[in-house]
Amino acid sequence: MARRIQAVLALALTSCAAGISPSLGQDARASSPAVVEVPRIDSVVMAPKQPHEDDKAIIWYDNFDSDKPYGESSGGLDEKEGFGGAGKSMICLYEKGSQGKGNRKVFFGDCPTGKNIARKGEKFDEAYWRIYVKHQYAWSGGSPAKLSRATSLASPKWTQAMIAHVWGGGGENLTLDPASGVRDGKVVTTTYNDFANLRWLGNKPASTFKISSTAESGWWVCVEAYAKLNTPGQKDGENRLWIDGRLEAERKNLDWRGTYTGHGINAVFLEAYWNKGSPVTQTRWIDNFVISTKPVGPVVCPRDPVLIKTPYRGPGKLAAWEAELAADQDGKSVVWKSKPQKDEGKVKVEAAAGGFVGALSGKDKLEGGATYFCRIRQQGDGGKWSEWSNWHQAFVTEK
Repeated sequence: MARRIQAVLALALTSCAAGISPSLGQDARASSPAVVEVPRIDSVVMAPKQPHEDDKAIIWYDNFDSDKPYGESSGGLDEKEGFGGAGKSMICLYEKGSQGKGNRKVFFGDCPTGKNIARKGEKFDEAYWRIYVKHQYAWSGGSPAKLSRATSLASPKWTQAMIAHVWGGGGENLTLDPASGVRDGKVVTTTYNDFANLRWLGNKPASTFKISSTAESGWWVCVEAYAKLNTPGQKDGENRLWIDGRLEAERKNLDWRGTYTGHGINAVFLEAYWNKGSPVTQTRWIDNFVISTKPVGPVVCPRDPVLIKTPYRGPGKLAAWEAELAADQDGKSVVWKSKPQKDEGKVKVEAAAGGFVGALSGKDKLEGGATYFCRIRQQGDGGKWSEWSNWHQAFVTEK
């Protein structure tokens, strides 16, 4: 195992030296022993109760801490890797040269096939689905082609009226690739993934955030997508993608289904498939999976949340690190600054560990029901500080 990790890291560092640019604008994975790597907030400790557990808008919620019954599934759960430093996650395992193992299929609403159908019999013309994704540190090879899709299954043969793909964008990013299986008001696909009979609605632009780059490996990233079917006979369908709290891709004026009204959106799949295969053995994890009829957003935390940093990997040993929180994704409204932290691992957002500033000056907790973004930097024992990370790892506080 140790040799394998070292080999992957060596390949990643070689890629950095060859000119792979980090998506956050800084050298987030050091290519020189003298450079202190820019860390990330790996994740945050969630509130014990998430709103998705009893919200009427929720179609599906799974934190992977138990074997929840899916319509179809393959691959296991990892007991050592979970968002917030606890619980389990879904494993997407990529052996060298393989297309990957691990998937989950959720059937719901008016789905005409499959088992364990959630909210059976209802009809959904729009859906949001959110996951957290983490690529193994020093990930290499770019984006695995498949991540997720929402679809309208139109028969027990898995013919499809529409598909909202969230796929690799051809490099290290993600893109939306919507497709229609309808012509003249009728479903013309004859089987699942009937590419010859699909009408593709446009796969550009892709995201600017390079979620599958070496630079962005090793921390949990929030990915949310949205699909809204067009009004029958009109071209007003929508498809959107958010990564780490930012809108990264959008498709408007879509004709998903023409005048067809036989079935709505009734399935969401999580996938591992990598068309060309992985260049090395590596792992991707997925956690906190939600399907909803309204926007989901990031996880909910207490008003004094615990931030978990990524491990220090040199040069030398960790001397100190600092974190800040802002009430906006551009860092214009900083509300808390930590004191220099000497120990690796975690920091609680409270007065004892730092200072509330700006709009929260004099407070002892974050505001309730508000969204915050994090940034972080670290210092090696040689005295050099890394650059600050970009603002990332959004979370919402309990009301």
